[in-house]
Amino acid sequence: RTQRGNNNAYCQDNEISWLDWTLDEERRDLLEFTRHLIRLFHQHPVLRRRKFFQGRKIRGSEAKDVSWFRPDGAEMRDEDWFNDAIRVLGVRLAGDAIAEVDERGGRITDDTLLLLLNANHEAVTFTLPAHRPDIIWELLLDTRHPTGKPPRTHPPNAEPYQLDAFNLALFRMAYQTSDK
Repeated sequence: RTQRGNNNAYCQDNEISWLDWTLDEERRDLLEFTRHLIRLFHQHPVLRRRKFFQGRKIRGSEAKDVSWFRPDGAEMRDEDWFNDAIRVLGVRLAGDAIAEVDERGGRITDDTLLLLLNANHEAVTFTLPAHRPDIIWELLLDTRHPTGKPPRTHPPNAEPYQLDAFNLALFRMAYQTSDK
């Protein structure tokens, strides 16, 4: 939005300061995308932590509270952080490792989330990490879609995830149930 060089648009009662509230398709998609992000933020306390991550296992948890991954699905090593060619990473936020309590003193738990970030000019294939064989990842958000909502869920760990250029994807960890 331009102010056409005016550094004090507040004193203008014309097109410079007016907002166009017309919801064309692109603006409706942006509104729905924003609503979707707000819902995810409110549904997942792991995204609203009050304390810093420790990067280690928390008592009662299966995994570290935060883990960083390369596109091959392996956890990042120290030398990976200094590699200028790496422009893709994943971060797993363990929902069962929140070392906080609610206003009533109850333990706060959440789903474990996996955030994939691609700052590369090209698409990258990302192998979704799994520390157990029965883990599946449910796709919650993908910025390649105008509203952020994926049209379908990603097949559970059957194939790597195609992460488009300059794209972000958010997954929720679930467990495969056996139909025996």
